[in-house]
Amino acid sequence: MHDAISLEELGTPSAVVVTEVFLHEAHVQRAALGMEGLDPVVIAHPLSTLTEAQIEERARSAVAQVRQRWLT
Repeated sequence: MHDAISLEELGTPSAVVVTEVFLHEAHVQRAALGMEGLDPVVIAHPLSTLTEAQIEERARSAVAQVRQRWLT
């Protein structure tokens, strides 16, 4: 979240990707850091137990959300 906010402040569109379990923490962080408008991209949890192919599928599922963040 910190890196994305720093990039946003420099004018570089960013996207923070979190699993749904960490969505609340992402919202708390963005509020504490003064970037309420930075909406995280949310993917399914967990990641640590998935195969590489399953992780790639999760990443593919986030692409549309990431593009939307970058272009708005």
